[in-house]
Amino acid sequence: MQNLNTRLSVLALAVIGTLAAGSASASGFHLRENSTKNLGRAYTGSAVAKDASVVSNNPAAMVNLDRATVQGDVSGIDLTAKFEGGGRYPPSLAAPAGAPISGGNGGDPGSMQAVPAIAAVFPMHGALEGLTIGASISAPFGLKTDYDANWVGRYNATLSDVKTADLTLSAAVKVTPTLSAGLGLIYQRTEVTLGKALPLGVIAGSANPALATTPDGNFTLTGKDNSFGYVAGLQWRPTSRFAIGYSHHSEIDHKFNGVADFTTPAQYDAVRPTFAAGAANPGFPVATRQQLAVLANGFKDTNGYATLVTPAIDTLSAEFGVTERLNLYGEVQRTGWSSLKDVTVKFANPYQPTSSEAFNWKDSMYYGLGADYKLNDAFTVRAGLGFDQSPTNDTDRTPRLPDNDRNVYSAGLTWTATPNFSIDAAYTRIEIKSPSVNLPINPAAGRYTSLQGSFKGHADIIGLGASYRF
Repeated sequence: MQNLNTRLSVLALAVIGTLAAGSASASGFHLRENSTKNLGRAYTGSAVAKDASVVSNNPAAMVNLDRATVQGDVSGIDLTAKFEGGGRYPPSLAAPAGAPISGGNGGDPGSMQAVPAIAAVFPMHGALEGLTIGASISAPFGLKTDYDANWVGRYNATLSDVKTADLTLSAAVKVTPTLSAGLGLIYQRTEVTLGKALPLGVIAGSANPALATTPDGNFTLTGKDNSFGYVAGLQWRPTSRFAIGYSHHSEIDHKFNGVADFTTPAQYDAVRPTFAAGAANPGFPVATRQQLAVLANGFKDTNGYATLVTPAIDTLSAEFGVTERLNLYGEVQRTGWSSLKDVTVKFANPYQPTSSEAFNWKDSMYYGLGADYKLNDAFTVRAGLGFDQSPTNDTDRTPRLPDNDRNVYSAGLTWTATPNFSIDAAYTRIEIKSPSVNLPINPAAGRYTSLQGSFKGHADIIGLGASYRF
């Protein structure tokens, strides 16, 4: 009988899954879509932009707006992916190499998801002259992937739905006529719903071979948490045609409270009393009794608790006005994914022991170049390209996040309908390098089956925005 104390870590894997829920628009689960203008030039110039998104991207750049401005943006992110590969159950006498897992390729796990953002900037006057304040609501992390229920990788992931919302309150001052500084307080709320299938035939069959044909079980994890962080930045604009901006978005620690809802078939529930009787039999070894107690009392609805960290983000942007009509932008961004070394989960159910799972992500970099060209007083066009590194690796990658390095291609347009009102539109295409998945059976990591294969995919993003100056 295998050691179930290391195997029954379902909620641990689910909580880890919240950090790998499949953002298609940026590496890891980062979302950069809080400005349609930035989207149209491959996210470049975010820390020196002349729009209200700087409330959360770099508060120091709020001084670029000399009038009160309200801005709303929404991006539709459509991930298209296809899996090719398969998986196997553990070896048995009937199938020494392990029986293949039935099921399809999961279908297209992505669907169009809306990412909204709203921001407002207010330059102060009178006694507060030189101070600019702002507020924004944005979604910096998360997205949704949803595989077919009976796909071949169902024991690794079915549903992953993560929503993170930031309320940011920022202030900026001009330290000198060319140098500004800004600081913002972030209130972050995270909600998650995750699901996967449970190979109860494998788990129960390890104790009683007659139960090897037990149908699958399922679980759904839901959880939420609120926490605080900050964003700080500087901007140096020595001339009207040149600017450099830097911002630091802090790590945000989350104490995640989750509820795991387990569904087990009647065939498994019918033998729970037998496992319970064995757990109470003093004639069995202590280790065996402990394992039987887990089989009798595990896979029941329970709470779980973990400490999670969203990564620090450092952004360096530059703007250069070549002519009065043409502006060039550059962007370098570092995301500190290495802070996600592991996740340790404690369970309210004493029969599901504490579990610590390695994450093994690395810090990633984004590099981008973009341009705006003013056709006339009414229309401005823009374009950009970028390269985004993935924090994942070939050893630990899972189908919750079939992520890899990606190339970014963007184009956009602004229509200045009146001196006070403008409308923005943008399109971005993200080409993802084909990521492989190679997950061998590893009971210590909570993997009861294997999965090998690769994904092919891309993402299309359409953005619309509008701003009004008072």
